[in-house]
Amino acid sequence: MDTQFAITGRDFAISVTDTGVSRSIVKMKHNKDKTWQLTPYTMMTVTGADGDIDPFSEYIQGNVKLYSVRNAQDLTPKEVANFVRGELADALRSRGAYKVNVLVSGYDKTTGEASLYWIDYLAALTRVPFGSHGYPSYIIYSVFDREYKEDITLEEGLGIVKKCINAVQTRFMADMPNFTVKVVDAQGTRAIDIAKA
Repeated sequence: MDTQFAITGRDFAISVTDTGVSRSIVKMKHNKDKTWQLTPYTMMTVTGADGDIDPFSEYIQGNVKLYSVRNAQDLTPKEVANFVRGELADALRSRGAYKVNVLVSGYDKTTGEASLYWIDYLAALTRVPFGSHGYPSYIIYSVFDREYKEDITLEEGLGIVKKCINAVQTRFMADMPNFTVKVVDAQGTRAIDIAKA
């Protein structure tokens, strides 16, 4: 049971994932970072089938870095999202479909704005102001619907993230004590200690 969600403001995006890895009734790991750094200004969170997450994410990360090396420039978040969608769509039409859900968030230096792309395992892609995957998304979307407004500040965004985490920890049946919170903006990507934010 994975939790991932993200929210954007005008010039930042916040990405959040739980840190647990479980199989059936056994919790295997408590400190897994489910965020993949693709460029200095773009990150991806991936949830889904345990056997698909790492191979798919490493494949995407490697190809995005290869593009950067070959062309001496990084892909924008929109370009990364469309590449991810294309790879999921190609895999869906073969015998090796990936059962992963993805959130691509990033900051575009040329336009000066942040973006978030919601992609599911069927390769559906849409740009959203906030998004979530996993069973706790039912709870998270209720907080987003109540709290989100356009052009929020980073502090307001972190406040919404705290409310989402609190709602999941209070209302969801599975114990999710730890979360990884990362912000991407004009300064790049950095981890945030949500307890101190």
